[in-house]
Amino acid sequence: MLTLLLNLILILSGSLPNFNDSISEQQAVSNRFEVDNKVIPIEIKDVVIEALSYFPELSGVNIEFEFKDNINGSIMQAQPRLTTLLVTGKERREYRIKITRALDFGDDSILIEDVPHDVLVGWVGHELGHIMDYKNRSTTNLMHFGMRYIMSNKRLTEAEIAADTYAISCGMGYQILSVKDFILNQEGFDEAYKNKIRELYMSPQQILSLQEELENEDG
Repeated sequence: MLTLLLNLILILSGSLPNFNDSISEQQAVSNRFEVDNKVIPIEIKDVVIEALSYFPELSGVNIEFEFKDNINGSIMQAQPRLTTLLVTGKERREYRIKITRALDFGDDSILIEDVPHDVLVGWVGHELGHIMDYKNRSTTNLMHFGMRYIMSNKRLTEAEIAADTYAISCGMGYQILSVKDFILNQEGFDEAYKNKIRELYMSPQQILSLQEELENEDG
């Protein structure tokens, strides 16, 4: 049980930084933009600020956006920081969004900032949707959520749909749809990743239906 709990904490908060990570972070400080308790790589500053504009509820929330070379089969990943998850209350909890530095297409690669603008805004918006989901959960609830997330594809799907739903309800339907279209129609992504997107995330049809439903509710 203790081993499972430790693994869960690492998944929710990321591995503890090593010495090389600390050096890299120090070298990257000059290339970061800081605003409203957000730390953003300069290369994607405009994209992140645009995505954040759809989430006024995240004003003042501490979020660090950081580049990583590899994120366990994902392009981006939102997590609460370990120290604030265990020590501070949810009102002062801090988060980070890890972002793949480049998309690897085998013989080719694309720097993340070269991904089409609306696609990148939607990708960041999806991760902000996760933080919207996390920020109102107590520590105990978030730990239980993480345990269910790693042990059940059904719970994983529910979490991913919740993140998309938050983003779409904030007005990002077009951008979220752009992400799905980009992944499913991009030859560089392997079929295993495309199948993961098909199985665990909202389909383009579901996105359009939810967007239409929300527009009808707004009159």
